[in-house]
Amino acid sequence: MRTPSLIVISILTLMVLSLFGLNAQPVTADYPTVQINVASYELLGSVNIPTGTQFEETEIGGLSSITYDHRRGVYYAISDDQGTIDPVRFYTLEIDLSDGQLDPEDISFIKVTTMLDQSGSPFAPGTLDPEGLVLARGNSLYFTSEGFASADPPIDPFISRMKRNGQQKRLFRIPYKFLPDGAGTKGVRNNLAFESLNVTPDQQFLITAVEGALAQDGPTANIDQESFARIIEYRLSRRWPGKEFVYVVNPIAELPNPPDAFRVNGLVELLPLDDLGTMLAMERSFSVGAGNTVWIYEIETQNATNVARFESLYPSGVDRPPLPFTPVTKRLIVDIEADLNIEPDNLEGMAFGPALPDGRLPLVLVSDNNFNAGQSTQFIVLAVELDATDVE
Repeated sequence: MRTPSLIVISILTLMVLSLFGLNAQPVTADYPTVQINVASYELLGSVNIPTGTQFEETEIGGLSSITYDHRRGVYYAISDDQGTIDPVRFYTLEIDLSDGQLDPEDISFIKVTTMLDQSGSPFAPGTLDPEGLVLARGNSLYFTSEGFASADPPIDPFISRMKRNGQQKRLFRIPYKFLPDGAGTKGVRNNLAFESLNVTPDQQFLITAVEGALAQDGPTANIDQESFARIIEYRLSRRWPGKEFVYVVNPIAELPNPPDAFRVNGLVELLPLDDLGTMLAMERSFSVGAGNTVWIYEIETQNATNVARFESLYPSGVDRPPLPFTPVTKRLIVDIEADLNIEPDNLEGMAFGPALPDGRLPLVLVSDNNFNAGQSTQFIVLAVELDATDVE
């Protein structure tokens, strides 16, 4: 049953407040349980910042995740620089959309914060690969590291809490099945680990996912080959893993030139829309010679199988059929190049900003330029209209 418009507006307002950490209680406490879906979107603009751009003696680049702080009216964007160019860090920036469009002068970097390990020292170069970032309740930032599965010995991926001053505080428990074994037979694959991180609107759960299949969960995405990536939810109050769902990563559609050149496809960001399991998912494909293809899907976990108890999706071996499960559903919202006529860079970050005057939410996308002179740090902003449906 579709809710009356006044209730829709009230629910969406509460959802927005909760998304930005202003509502300490679940948004469904005084209203029917609602599912939030994307009704429409409009492009507000795109901006490319050249590789090599400096800010406070650091190079802007590698922006792999972005999150909004409503209390301060700023965004935080993490760099995936492993400390080899400049110290491991995140940036504070402002994005001005008051005139209803995105122009180059609307993006202002205002601060850079060096991230510190639990001893209070800057992270040693090469000890982590920072990727996901989100501001959640308690005014705390949470971030992920993909680790280095191919290192000898492997460096495990992790999820951690930190203060806004960059000080790391607490690590989350990572299920054993995700930890690489050094032989390539178990755990995350190199550079295909926890790329994403976000929080549910009720602030109860952190959501992350591996970019591609665990070693024991089948092959990575390739030409005509899909891949099973696990989504995992953490109860924020306990830092303890809970349900896991399978997201089916698209096959790589184009053969690179030359055909043995590097290619990758994976799930790079998740953004929950409600507390029922509806999210936006950003999937990115890259092939040498073909460039980037970026899709944003609306996905639902509501009817998906919880696979947390299964150490492998192929318990009889990857040469046999996988165990039966229902993956999350996917509905394509936007193909960046085909629908927006924008050549996407390596887009990896996605966050909502403050509501626009007409009630729509700005969806901010940001790219990791890999500190490559042939790429740029790209910002794309869409104005998204949401719709609420009473599911009770």
